Amino acid sequence: MAPEAQLIAGDARRLARTAAFADAHARLHPRALALVHRRGWLRLLAPRDAGGGEAPLPQLVRFLESLAQVDGSVAWFVTLCSGAGWFAGFLPHEPGREVMRTRNVCVAGSGAVGGEAVREGEGWRIRGTWAHATGAPHATHFTMNAMADGRVRSFIVPARDVALQDTWRSIGLRATASHAFRVDGAWVPVDHAFDIDLAKATAVGPLYRFPFASLAYITLAANIGGMARHFIALASKDIDITGHDGVRDRFFALVDESWARVERGETIDEQGLRVASLAWAQAARETVDRLYPHCGLAAADPRTPINRVWRDLHTATQHALLRPALTGS
Repeated sequence: MAPEAQLIAGDARRLARTAAFADAHARLHPRALALVHRRGWLRLLAPRDAGGGEAPLPQLVRFLESLAQVDGSVAWFVTLCSGAGWFAGFLPHEPGREVMRTRNVCVAGSGAVGGEAVREGEGWRIRGTWAHATGAPHATHFTMNAMADGRVRSFIVPARDVALQDTWRSIGLRATASHAFRVDGAWVPVDHAFDIDLAKATAVGPLYRFPFASLAYITLAANIGGMARHFIALASKDIDITGHDGVRDRFFALVDESWARVERGETIDEQGLRVASLAWAQAARETVDRLYPHCGLAAADPRTPINRVWRDLHTATQHALLRPALTGS
């Protein structure tokens, strides 16, 4: 059965019960991880013919927001690792199916260019180090960008060929375990290289005609917006948040319109989506920071849910795509 982008009340309660343990141990609770796999959430963006869900983006971003309202680390993990599953729509069909049909598949990785790939026979020899890979301890495969024959190409490598480095020490999103990883000369066949280029998609659905940068912006914004809504609920303060809600409503209206355009084979306003995503992320952070001084010492205690949400949100807004815009630099 194809996975669906929905969060039922029972699942939300289960994840809420594991959040404090996961934060304290800097790793997802085994019950939370088992639930993610049981629901197939890491296959949400993979092609249907590879066992994925090809989730419509309006449904996906609302799901990610609802997940982030429960546990920011789980939402971030699902976002980044299901996003890596989207790359199966750019791999040749057979390798894509093979990866996504792996038991408890989890594709972690990095968008940075951290190494090089040298052509060797019918494949590539890869070496390099990449700084952050959400969900690294749970990964069955890793994706990475490397210089290959003078240009950037993307590769997918089985986890057995990757060495993890225990580097994740962030104050928030601790359970994402976004450690660094290293590849020391692993050889991968030529059909495990791919280009993140809509013109080279091997899957035919509208999801693989949606620009990757826009996909990244809207899913990150949904996470931060969901974390903010969680903080607001925990704060229980009578402070006007209509500005935040208005930005959120405009964001979802634009996502819905953009998805409809892609389904019709039309182009979308990528800059408009970026602006709307950053506006929501900024409004979310500003709303939380306006509420924080009114929340007392409980908000400063790292053992409390409200402090965990505050830490998660402020870590999420440090993502490389968001940081320059949110700081005005």
